[in-house]
Amino acid sequence: MKIEEIWLAYRAALKRFIHAKVSNEADVDDLLQEILIKTHNNIHTLKEQKSVKAWLFQIANRSIIDYYRKQDRSTEYQEVKLNSHDDSESSNRDLTHCIIPFINALPSENARLLTAIDINNQSQKQYAEQLGISYSTLKSRVQKSRLLLREIFDGCCHFKLDKNGKVYDYEVKTSNDIKPNDHRY
Repeated sequence: MKIEEIWLAYRAALKRFIHAKVSNEADVDDLLQEILIKTHNNIHTLKEQKSVKAWLFQIANRSIIDYYRKQDRSTEYQEVKLNSHDDSESSNRDLTHCIIPFINALPSENARLLTAIDINNQSQKQYAEQLGISYSTLKSRVQKSRLLLREIFDGCCHFKLDKNGKVYDYEVKTSNDIKPNDHRY
């Protein structure tokens, strides 16, 4: 499949996807261009034509995450407390800055849910009442959202966990960490 065909088929859907995550139109256009370049540079890594859509949206999702990483880190969420037993202040600070872009890369419903529960520390029972849903339904949604967030984290970084499953160190993945049959860019 040629890059022109791919771009013609998916450009509009990619732009809508990006626009749902990024409000600034100029930034949306920049990200779209960046995705085109990454697609062009890495089209040879795509094994099956039928997986082109998923591959493109993975590139888009990672590009959005990178976009938020580059943004000014002085947000109201700067004081996020991580559930980590790591005593290293710099690791906690780095991860704190990373968590908001990852949450923002989730579908909006999941992002709102995790922001309320995990960032703003709202109780799940209280949030369920606010939404007018059962507590057990909300707990399921929180778990699903956390799994989606974990997938995004795992796509970005190598994590070292203690015996309790808590992060104590991490390394950002590089393009060398991604296997050729792994349909990421």
